Amino acid sequence: MDTIQALVIAILQGATELFPVSSLGHAVVLPAVLNWGINQRSPEFLPFLVMLHLGTATALLAYFWHDWWAILTGLLGIGGEHQVKESRRVFILVVIATIPAVILGFLAEKFVRGLFGSPPIAAGFLIVNGLLLLFGERLRGRGNAQRHLSTLTRMDAFTIGCWQCAALIPGISRSGATIVGGLLRGINHEGAAHFSFLIATPIILGATVLEVPKLMREHVPAGVLEMSAVAAVVAGITALLSTWFLMRYFRNHDSWALNPFAYYCLAVGTMSLGVLFLF
Repeated sequence: MDTIQALVIAILQGATELFPVSSLGHAVVLPAVLNWGINQRSPEFLPFLVMLHLGTATALLAYFWHDWWAILTGLLGIGGEHQVKESRRVFILVVIATIPAVILGFLAEKFVRGLFGSPPIAAGFLIVNGLLLLFGERLRGRGNAQRHLSTLTRMDAFTIGCWQCAALIPGISRSGATIVGGLLRGINHEGAAHFSFLIATPIILGATVLEVPKLMREHVPAGVLEMSAVAAVVAGITALLSTWFLMRYFRNHDSWALNPFAYYCLAVGTMSLGVLFLF
């Protein structure tokens, strides 16, 4: 993997991790379509992947620092009674929404890893992701529910967490699935996106931490960590800009916000399948 490829993948990771178009799907499909010949099981790819996720998680922590600071101070009992109670409630909701993906990810790790080497499967699930986004938007459009994030219940959080499990499959977007889960519970786009990005932080950090022991056992070629660090910064900046854009986008386009991403996934998935099978 050369520097240009590393930077392209970093930008792609930073954007697609937050945009509802599947970062895993793009990471599997793009190198195959462009015939880059990147071995995602090679010793140099693991530290690169870990650093990209660390950059993305740092960007999310930076953007939502106020939320996480409120949660931390609430857990420590700092602040007014209402603030402490609300902060602890949000923390419990984040934990509840995280549990399903942690359990299923642990149980199905070997099966999920087997899908990473199959670009056609990832491209096919990009199409499924597009249909999922359209499904969520259409089904949600039948009702007039416009609940805000402050009304989120434990059952809402658990349901959204179950939707998050779908993102274990390359091609299904984590943010897309959780936003659809929020919409189907009656939460508006902005609130669903906000909660989706909040629960992304422990998931991304957790996945990164799990890879560290493997990284310690690997012999990392010279120069890989330096290139990975640069790529992490690029991914972090891209993720920060993506989050800033998306939070405003979902606030201003509440009636059809997921549709453009759905059409994009349908187009990219279909074209990728065509390229993979014809060339």
